[in-house]
Amino acid sequence: MAIRDGVTVTEIRQESHSAKDSDQRPVFNKIIEDIKQGTFDGILAWDPSRISRNAGDLSRIVDLIDQGYIKEIRTHGQRFTNSPNEKFLLMILCSQAKLENDHKGENVKRGLRAKCAMGWRPGMPPLGYFYDSSCRKGEKRITIDSERAPVMKQMFERVAYQDQSGRDILGWLNEIEFKTRTGHKMALNRIYLILRDSFYYGRFEYPLGSRVFYDGKHQPIIDKDLFEKVQACLVYAPRLRPGTKEFNFVKIFKCGKCGSGITASEKFKRLKNGGINKYIYYHCIKFRDRYCNEKYIREDNLIGLLLQLFDSIPINKLGISEKLNREVDRHRKFVNGILGQEVAEAQINQVNIRNYAKYILQEGTRDEKREIMGCLNATILIKDSSIYLDEK
Repeated sequence: MAIRDGVTVTEIRQESHSAKDSDQRPVFNKIIEDIKQGTFDGILAWDPSRISRNAGDLSRIVDLIDQGYIKEIRTHGQRFTNSPNEKFLLMILCSQAKLENDHKGENVKRGLRAKCAMGWRPGMPPLGYFYDSSCRKGEKRITIDSERAPVMKQMFERVAYQDQSGRDILGWLNEIEFKTRTGHKMALNRIYLILRDSFYYGRFEYPLGSRVFYDGKHQPIIDKDLFEKVQACLVYAPRLRPGTKEFNFVKIFKCGKCGSGITASEKFKRLKNGGINKYIYYHCIKFRDRYCNEKYIREDNLIGLLLQLFDSIPINKLGISEKLNREVDRHRKFVNGILGQEVAEAQINQVNIRNYAKYILQEGTRDEKREIMGCLNATILIKDSSIYLDEK
C-alpha cells in the first residue's frame, strides 16, 4: 500500500494488547504522544478496527485530526482526512467494530450457557477428570481420569470418616508421591478447593460465584451424602485479612526440632447438637524444615505446661518483680482505703511473684500474657508437645 500510494513509512509498530478498553494500549498511547510531538503526521493501517474499537481511543484520534496533527489515515481501499464526511465514516466504521466485538462477547457467553444447560461445564475440568481427546472441538466430553479419580475419592473419605485435616491430606499425598496433571505436587489451598467442589458429585456452578448450578452429565466420583459430610467437617471462621487475627502467644515460642517460629490457627468442630466448638492450636511454621513433624498443641494444654514451667523457674529468673511491685502497691492502696491497713497487709502478704504470673497466664488479657512471657530472659522451645527454656 505504501509503495503503491507513494507514502513514506517512518516506523512500523505492532501491538497485541486488546483494544476493547480505552487508554489501555501502551504502543497506541506512545503513537498518540509521538503524533502530538510532530514525529508522524499520518497512520497507515489495514482496517479502521485496528486503530480503535472503543469510544475513548476513537475520540483521541478524531481530536488529533481536528487539530491538524494527523493529516490523513489510510487503510486498505480507504482514506480519511480532516473532512466532515470522512471523519464521520471513520467514526461509524470504528463504532461498528466495537458493536461486532460486543456481539462476539455476548455470543460467547450465550454459547457457554447453552453448554452448561446441556450438562457440560466449560473450561478445564477439575483434577480427577479430563476431556475426551477423540471428540471434536466444541463437542468434547468430560471423562474420568482413572489414575487420579480414586485418589480424589479417598481425599473426601479421609475427611468424612477419619476426621483428617487438609494438612493430613497433604502429607498423605506427598507420601504416595501424587502429582497433578502438570506433574507438580498438590498445594494445600488446592486441596480445600477440591473438597468444596460440588462437581465431584455431579453438580457444578457456572460462572464461579454466581450461585447458578447445573446438573452435569459427567460421571460423579463421589455421592452427595459423602460430599455433605465433608462440608460439615470443613467449618471455618469468617475470613480475615492475613495478620489481622490476634493470638496470645504468637511469635513467642520456637520449634525445638527445626528452629522455626511457632504460629497459631483456629479450628472449629461441629457438635451433634448443632453447636460449634472453637479450638486454638499452636504449630511449627516449617520455615527451616518443611517436613518438620512437631505435633500441634492446643492453647489450653499449652497454658497448663506454662503453669508447670513457672512453678519450676527460680524467682530471681522470672524478671517481673518491678511490674509486680507496681501491681502490689496499687492493690495495697485500694484495699487500704476499703478494709484498713491491718487487713490489707494480711492480704498483700499472700501475693507473690510466681502466683501473680500464673494468674496472668490464666486470667490476664492478651497484652498482659505477652508481657509476662517477654519477661523471661530465655527462648521458649516447643518440642514433642512439651516446652523448655533455652537459656543460651
